[in-house]
Amino acid sequence: MPDWLATLLPYLAQALGVGVAVWIAYEVHRRKFERRIATRYLYGGKRDSMMIKFAIGSFVICIAGGLDLLIQKGGSPYGVAALLIGLISAAVFLLLSVFTVFTSVSVLGVALGVAALTIVLAVTTGFQQQFRDKVLGVNAHVIVMKSQSTFAEYRDVMKTAKAIDPDVLAVQPFNFNEMLVTRGKGELSGVAIKGVDPQLVSGVLDLDQHMIEGKVSALEQDPGPGELPPIIMGKELAHKLKAKMGDEVTVVVPLSNIDWDSWRASASAPRTKKFRIAGIFYSGFDEYDRRLMYTSLRDSQDLDGRGDQVMGVEMKVRDVDRAEEIAEKLEHALGGPPFQVQDWYELNHNLFTALNLQKLALVIILTLIILVAAVNMISALTMMVTDKTREIAILKSMGSDSTSTARVFQFLGFAIGGVGTLLGVAIGLVTCYVVQRYGYHLDPKVYLIDRLPIDVRPVEVLAVAGITMAISLGATWAPAQAAAALTPVEGLRYD
Repeated sequence: MPDWLATLLPYLAQALGVGVAVWIAYEVHRRKFERRIATRYLYGGKRDSMMIKFAIGSFVICIAGGLDLLIQKGGSPYGVAALLIGLISAAVFLLLSVFTVFTSVSVLGVALGVAALTIVLAVTTGFQQQFRDKVLGVNAHVIVMKSQSTFAEYRDVMKTAKAIDPDVLAVQPFNFNEMLVTRGKGELSGVAIKGVDPQLVSGVLDLDQHMIEGKVSALEQDPGPGELPPIIMGKELAHKLKAKMGDEVTVVVPLSNIDWDSWRASASAPRTKKFRIAGIFYSGFDEYDRRLMYTSLRDSQDLDGRGDQVMGVEMKVRDVDRAEEIAEKLEHALGGPPFQVQDWYELNHNLFTALNLQKLALVIILTLIILVAAVNMISALTMMVTDKTREIAILKSMGSDSTSTARVFQFLGFAIGGVGTLLGVAIGLVTCYVVQRYGYHLDPKVYLIDRLPIDVRPVEVLAVAGITMAISLGATWAPAQAAAALTPVEGLRYD
């Protein structure tokens, strides 16, 4: 999708929603006669005092749950349950106190479908945004690598990357190696050690924001005589190694004692290097917190033993949505192979593709709930046409035409869909707020993040409302045509 279209799309969706709302309001105002009849059919002229009392009691429970959520930080599970159950039951009793049972069931079907779709969209969008933030938090936006085993000209590549586009903010070289780390006698873990330039890393990565102990600037310190070089590790890795700030860890370079010409191990042990824990970070992304370590580029080069070479060059850009465009420009400037330039989305393509497919599948499945509610609406309106046969015949005998009669039931369907949509959006947004404030915890080993993310997008809420109203208006077609086709003679035959 072009950048200009992606920028304009939210504004076009909002403009379309406002335009449709204005048109519907105009039609409702212009068709006063049909609106009055539809209103009388909808309300049925009754107020059930018992249901109103139940609705008030449910509101009291809802308010009590809301106060618990506001007073206590995050609230308690009982307060959350009281707020949501009280809100839904209050809506149910309020509808039953005003509308007929068939109308109330139709409205509730639409409301629950809209609420479910609103919540699921907020959660799936939250997952996408959280994964994007986590990936960009400890990774660069664009990475340059080389298919050959040597990458000694990285300084020239850095100069080219800096000059390729004004949106390029910072560039740094990096190393990345799979190692083993040990502490004491029994703690051992496989890790990925990333070597970074201590003076440039803060401009490329947002690692400073994730530090819970120590600072990234600790990597800049040159160890004095008898001192160990600094290293930074993830919180879960530190917990696994039972390590804390200032502890000594040993990094083992696997297979460093292998003679690759003869494919035999030498008599010496694998190469090792001792480090001092100078910082602990927590990104909330379990894969990074459990395996990733950072050290200076010089120390990582000492570990791999390949001299002044790096694995790649990474860069940060001002607008992450332009990362793909800048990556293509840089690859063209470098002349293509053996250089390979990838943006952050391409590097995590499988993850984001899976999230998009999951979101699409859930939207399609939950839209079926709204379609089921629409079928229920058709049944309710059809029964209403049958029940109001005599009144329809009287209206036609008094001069009302078929179009006006059909419009009465279209207004009914629009009212049912509109009330259900507003109620569903309200329930969905309140639920999203409650879940976000409560902070529902997830198992990071399963979901990779530690709490349920919620991200409500106004455009998505408008899209849900628009789809629901379109389905609701479509559901009125068959009952409206049945009412329009009714003749006065047939309606008054037995009177």
